[in-house]
Amino acid sequence: MTAVLSGQAVRPGDRVFSGLSLAAGVLVLVVMAAIAVFLVWKAIPSLTTDSANFFTEQQWLPDRDPPVFGIAVLAFGTVLTSLIAMGIAVPIGFGVALFIAFYGNRRVSTALGFTVDLLAAVPSIIFGLWGLYYFMPRIVPFAEWLSTYLGWIPLFRNDLEIYTKSILMAGVVLAIMILPTVSAISREVFLQVPRAQTEAALALGATRWEMIRMSVFPFSRPGMVSAAMLGLGRALGETIAVALLLSAIFEINWAITEPGGNTFAANIALKWGEAADNGRSALIAAGLVLFLITLAVNMIARWIIARHEEYT
Repeated sequence: MTAVLSGQAVRPGDRVFSGLSLAAGVLVLVVMAAIAVFLVWKAIPSLTTDSANFFTEQQWLPDRDPPVFGIAVLAFGTVLTSLIAMGIAVPIGFGVALFIAFYGNRRVSTALGFTVDLLAAVPSIIFGLWGLYYFMPRIVPFAEWLSTYLGWIPLFRNDLEIYTKSILMAGVVLAIMILPTVSAISREVFLQVPRAQTEAALALGATRWEMIRMSVFPFSRPGMVSAAMLGLGRALGETIAVALLLSAIFEINWAITEPGGNTFAANIALKWGEAADNGRSALIAAGLVLFLITLAVNMIARWIIARHEEYT
């Protein structure tokens, strides 16, 4: 039998599906709340014993008596490597997706799309080892060029004349890691643009780029933002690859071509095994901050999409 709601018959299958969807949504919220409660509960012991400012301190000595630790260096390294990765991966990823969707012939686009999807499945440890042993020696000349010709900019200055294990190296490898994610999602979004819109623009005399700018981008902008935010999420939380590529010098250094830097995820991976009880609690506190940053990034992305009526 069917129930009647607002004058329309509702099938039992629809009610079951609606209930399952609601349960899935509630379950996600419950899991996220449980994670937040667990992180707060485990972080409180170290935060109450910290003798320094947790947000501004540039040392990480949670097992010392008294404990001295803070996340300033971790936040700086995480944000800077992620920004470098986004600055490289997002425009290239969008460009690759546009080529596959609108410029390449079917055979080339199919092969390139398959390659992009395959790269997205490569484990991060493989990227880390490749970056450490193959890519890093080959990008050193570029880092030297930056320091030589753009060293007047503090970001590219290198007073140590050592160019490995730097924020720049980690950021570039992170860009290669997140590029398949950005490109694959953007490609699928571009392919969902109504064909009538693109054909109408071309019929009115628009060039291919004008058609993309006037018909594809307005329709695809929410998906493009989502692709970029998913890439940023992976960059923020990447662990093994960054741990292999950074020297883990615990200090804030604006010179991205010099060794040094650290991130939340890499610091947790490197120090968990040697940490005592208070040290593990401090690492969980750092994980809590990373959790909040990730939530903030996703909320900002949703706000960017929702603030324009044409995107919703």
